Amino acid sequence: MELNTKGRYAVMAMADLAKQGAAAATPLPAIAERQNISVAYLEQIFLKLRRAGLVDSERGRTGGYRLTREAGEIMVADVMRAVEE
Repeated sequence: MELNTKGRYAVMAMADLAKQGAAAATPLPAIAERQNISVAYLEQIFLKLRRAGLVDSERGRTGGYRLTREAGEIMVADVMRAVEE
């Protein structure tokens, strides 16, 4: 499977979320800073990931994103399908 830029960034962002754990939602600016990806680009990616049911969003001051399942249950292929053009 060949990763395009969007797919590579999506996988990196999902790995970052998995690393942070499910205790609290992770804001996109924090992911963007750690992964050196623009927030605007991540917003596009996370919209698709949310529609695919891979992440949930939480609004508010402590808002952000978290995985909907255990990290071990989400395959790279799931992420790639979610963000394919």
